[in-house]
Amino acid sequence: MKRFLFTGLFIINLLIVDLAIARQAPWLYDYADSTQAKAAKHNIPGYALVFVEKGKPEHIFTFGKTSRKGAPISEDTVFRLASVSKTFTGMAIAKLAEQKAINWDTPVSKLAPEFGFATNGRNDLTVRHIVGQASGYMPNAYDNLIEANYPLPRVLNMLADLEPLCTPGKCYTYQNALFGVFEHYFDAQNTSYRAVLNREILKPLGMPTASAGLAALLSSDEWAKPHIAIRKDKWREGKVKKSYYRYSPAAGVNASIKDMTIWLRAMLGEYPHVISDSLIEQVTTPVVKTSRELRRRDWKGYLNDAHYGLGWRIYDFKGQPLIYHGGWVQGYRAAIAFAPEQQVGFAILMNAESNTINGLTAAFWADFFTQYATLAAKQEKTQN
Repeated sequence: MKRFLFTGLFIINLLIVDLAIARQAPWLYDYADSTQAKAAKHNIPGYALVFVEKGKPEHIFTFGKTSRKGAPISEDTVFRLASVSKTFTGMAIAKLAEQKAINWDTPVSKLAPEFGFATNGRNDLTVRHIVGQASGYMPNAYDNLIEANYPLPRVLNMLADLEPLCTPGKCYTYQNALFGVFEHYFDAQNTSYRAVLNREILKPLGMPTASAGLAALLSSDEWAKPHIAIRKDKWREGKVKKSYYRYSPAAGVNASIKDMTIWLRAMLGEYPHVISDSLIEQVTTPVVKTSRELRRRDWKGYLNDAHYGLGWRIYDFKGQPLIYHGGWVQGYRAAIAFAPEQQVGFAILMNAESNTINGLTAAFWADFFTQYATLAAKQEKTQN
């Protein structure tokens, strides 16, 4: 297979949805220009980002190409969401719990009795602990086995044998492999994670290009090819690996920025017939404290507190609540966040595994909250 480097052949597109809003938000376009410049500096092949305000037209910005010889990134280009998939899984489980089809407090030993959780005394490990990243197992346990394509039953049996670091619910221990319990459970119920996701979220919300699974990605009308780092700011187009797709509840959802716009609007309460306010509150209520998030590069200057909910991170961003999740799988990065009090959201999808996304996301929210505070102060002064 011929290898190549991206060196700076980029295309930038801006989908201006509402010119009146554009004139009222120059900071957003300054941010978009800055993001474009940083992407060019780091030779990022392509990205798509969106700014959403509840009840108003969105702003979508796209940059670059799906591959060296591919089409320009558009609002319909599909990317892998990696761990942002967990936001969908958390909501899907919440909806099933609301329907009494599953229970947050169901022990994993009952959900997946074929494995050794019961015989190893793990009856205290529940559905809530998996989705809330509070299982007690060492962080990222057996991710290496996922990447080595070990069979899912073998990995789950090895997890069941693993000695926990703490009692479930008492410490934050981020997992991917443990989400294989849901993959197994749905299969055992003569359905699949993909079918549940489609039925509960994707079809009711009308997300046109969202899906789960490798086959769905490859059959998309347009999708962004993965780009792997070979050295600083140099990328090689690669093949999509199937490993994490075998754990789709953890990292197997695909979506375009148009889909992510709908997902943000749903989390902002614009689709109450599909996702109610009570469900949003449920998945964004803290489960476990995540102190090490406060030390993350690019974020540490902004965060006062951090927790993990049910598929979402909950941040105190300089006194403002911010609900966030990021994702990374070989060749892709993704980030999504929304501010519930201001009713705005942001998402960015990349077809390169660049850490630049962390700084871009934190910078967006720093800019937004600064502008919000300035506007609030002006309005208060006017009123007085």
